[in-house]
Amino acid sequence: MATKRIQAYQDVLKRTPKHIDFDGKISEQFGKNVFHAEAMREYLPSEAYKSMMEAIQNGTRLDRKMADQVASAMKDWAITKGATHYTHWFQPLTGTTAEKHDAFFKPVGPGRALERFDGDLLVQQEPDASSFPNGGIRNTFEARGYTAWDPSSPAFVIGKTLCIPTIFISYTGESLDYKMPLLKALHAVDESAVAVCQYFDKNVTKVNATLGWEQEYFLIDQALFNARPDLMMTGRALFGHDSAKGQQLEDHYFGSIPERVTAFMREFENESIALGIPVTTRHNEVAPNQFECAPIFEECNLANDHNLLLMDLMEKIARKHDFRVLFHEKPFAGVNGSGKHNNWSLSTNTGINLLAPGKNPKSNLQFLTFFVNTIKAIHDNADILRACIASAGNDHRLGANEAPPAIISTFIGTQLSALLDEIEHNVKEGKMSAEDKTELKLNIGKIPQIMLDNTDRNRTSPFAFTGNKFEFRAVGSSANCASAMIVLNTIMANQLKAFKVSVDTRIENGESKDEAILKELQHLIQDSKKIRFEGNGYGDEWVVEAEKRGLANLKDTPRALKAWANEKVKEMFNELNVLTPRELEARQEIEFENYILKIQIEARIIGDMVQSQIIPAAIEYQNKLIQNVQGLVNVLGENVGKEAAKTQLELITKISEHLNSMKAHADKMLDARKKANSIEHAEDKAIAYCDNVKVHFDDIRYHADKLELLVDDELWPMPKFREMLFTR
Repeated sequence: MATKRIQAYQDVLKRTPKHIDFDGKISEQFGKNVFHAEAMREYLPSEAYKSMMEAIQNGTRLDRKMADQVASAMKDWAITKGATHYTHWFQPLTGTTAEKHDAFFKPVGPGRALERFDGDLLVQQEPDASSFPNGGIRNTFEARGYTAWDPSSPAFVIGKTLCIPTIFISYTGESLDYKMPLLKALHAVDESAVAVCQYFDKNVTKVNATLGWEQEYFLIDQALFNARPDLMMTGRALFGHDSAKGQQLEDHYFGSIPERVTAFMREFENESIALGIPVTTRHNEVAPNQFECAPIFEECNLANDHNLLLMDLMEKIARKHDFRVLFHEKPFAGVNGSGKHNNWSLSTNTGINLLAPGKNPKSNLQFLTFFVNTIKAIHDNADILRACIASAGNDHRLGANEAPPAIISTFIGTQLSALLDEIEHNVKEGKMSAEDKTELKLNIGKIPQIMLDNTDRNRTSPFAFTGNKFEFRAVGSSANCASAMIVLNTIMANQLKAFKVSVDTRIENGESKDEAILKELQHLIQDSKKIRFEGNGYGDEWVVEAEKRGLANLKDTPRALKAWANEKVKEMFNELNVLTPRELEARQEIEFENYILKIQIEARIIGDMVQSQIIPAAIEYQNKLIQNVQGLVNVLGENVGKEAAKTQLELITKISEHLNSMKAHADKMLDARKKANSIEHAEDKAIAYCDNVKVHFDDIRYHADKLELLVDDELWPMPKFREMLFTR
C-alpha cells in the first residue's frame, strides 16, 4: 500500500495542464446553451412567446396548446445544440440534483422514427420516487412522484441532453424537494414586501429576492484522492497529522493560482458562461489547495439553480484535469474549512435595491424599514436559521475560529448601530413635533455618508450587513442554498406582514404614515437589540456575552434541528403556504436520518482504516525495529546492544502505547455504534451518535496521527497532508 501511495504522489508530479478556451470574446458565449428569452423569441410564435413571458414574470399557467408549442420549440432549439435526450432536472432532499434521461426518438412504423417532445412531456413526468428521502410522507411501496416544470428557470443543454428545471412532489402533492418551497417562500416575500413598498412608491408591483453565492472548495489530485478511503467515502480526511507548513504564513490567500488549477478553472468557467452562469471571480482561499469562485448576483431561484449546476460541472470537469473537488465543510484538520456565503437582498421592479440607502430621506426611510425588519426577523427566528445550516460537515466548521460561531447574531457596523440607537431613543410617543421630524429627516438623510465611512466587514459574524445586502456567512460549502433561502425569505415575509399590520393600525389610530413607520421601527429596534453584535465572534468573551443576552449556542446538528418542531415555526410556514406541518416534520426526520448516516459511515470507515491499514503498518514497522534491536543484541551483547538500541526500544514502546489506546477507543466506538443503532426514534438516535459515537473520533485520530509521525514514511499506507495540500 505504501508503494502505491508513493507511486500516486509521483504521478501527481507528472501532471500537465489541459488548456481548453473559448474562441473569441467570452461575452459572445454567454448563455449560448440556454433557452433564454432571446432564444424563445426566435423559436416561438409571438402568442406563445408572450404567454411564456407572462408565466416567467407573473407565474401564470400555460394552457395545453401553448405548452405544446413551447415543447416543440424547445426540442427544435435543443437539437440544433446537438441534444438527443431530455431530462427533468430536479433537487430531491438528498442534497444533490437528480435526472432521468429520455430520448426524443420515437418509432412510428417499420423503419421510421420521429423526434417527439410534446407539452405533456415538458410539463410533467413521473420518476420513481421510492428511493428518494421522504421523511415518512409516503410508504416505501408507494413509488409514484411527479416532476413539474418550473418556467421561471430556463432550460439548458449539457452535452447532448436538454435539461428542464422542475419541482418534485409526492403523489399526494407534498414537496419532496428544495425548489418547490423555495418558490413558495419567494412568492411570500414578494407579496409582503410589495405591500410595505406601497408606503413609499405606488409603482412597485414586484419584489424579487436576490442571491449572490460565494463557493469555496478544495482541490486534490485524483491519484491521492483514490488512495484515501476516507476522502472517497466521506469527503473529509478522518486521519492525518498537520503538515509542518499549512496556512500559517498566509501566503496562499489571493496568491498566484497554479497553472494546472487555472486550466481547470478556465474550463468550468467557460462551461458556466455558456450555461448563463455569470461567474466572474476566482481566487486562492486561505488554506493550501483551497479556492473560491463567485458570480454576479441573480434572482434567488435562478441563482440557486446555477450554484447546483456549477457544483456538478466542477466535479465532472475536475476529473478531466485529474483533480477531485472537495465541497466538504472541513476536509482537512488544522486548516480552514469551506463555506458558501449567501449574499441576500430584495429588489423592486422599479430597479431599487431595498437594502441600499437612497438619495433622500424618503428613500432612506424605505431602506431603514427593510433593514430594521430584517434584523427583527433574524432576532425572532435565530433558531431556525441555525437549523437550516446544520449538518454533520458544518458542525466541524462553525465556531472553529475560522468561520462564524454557532451563535446567530448580526453585524451592521458601529455607525449604523449608533443611528439605530438614536432612532430608538428619539422617537417619542404621541404627536411628533416639527423639530423632531426635521432632526430625524436630517439624520436619515445622512445614511449614505455614514455608510461610506463604515465599509469594513466583520468576518466573524454569521449574518453581516455589507453595504447593500446581508451576507449569511454560516452556510456550509456543500449545502443547497435553497435551505437557507427558504428560511430567510419566509421569516422576512412573516416579519414584513406583521410590520404592515402594526403600521396600518397606528395610521388608523390617527398617526401620520411617517410617524407610524418610525414609531414601529423604534419598537423593532428595541425588541431586536440583543441580536446585534459588533465584536469578535470568535472570542470566548462573546460566548459568555451571548449567554447573558439569552442567545442560543447550538453547537451540534441534532440539537439545532429541534427548532423545526416548534409549533410557532410550523404555524408560520403553514400560514405563508411555504411548508405544511407534515412537510416540516418530514424534513426534520430526513435531516436527523442524514446526520445519523453520515456519522455512521465515518465511524465505519474509521474502524476499517484502523484495523486494515494503520495497525498493520504500525506493526510492520515495529517488527522491523524489533529485528534491528535483536540484531544489535546478537552482535554487541545484551547490555551494550540494548544501550545502542535505546531509541528503537523507545519507539517500540510508543508504538505499542498508541496502538493499544487507538484500538481501545475504536472498540468503544464500535460498542457505542451498536447501541445507537438499536434506537428507533430518529432524534434520540441522532443525539446518541453525536454524544456517544462521534466523541471517540478525535481520540482515535490523536493516536493514529501520532503513529503517522513514528512509522517509516515508506510504510505509511495513505497520502499525508503535506502531499495532498501542496499538489501542483
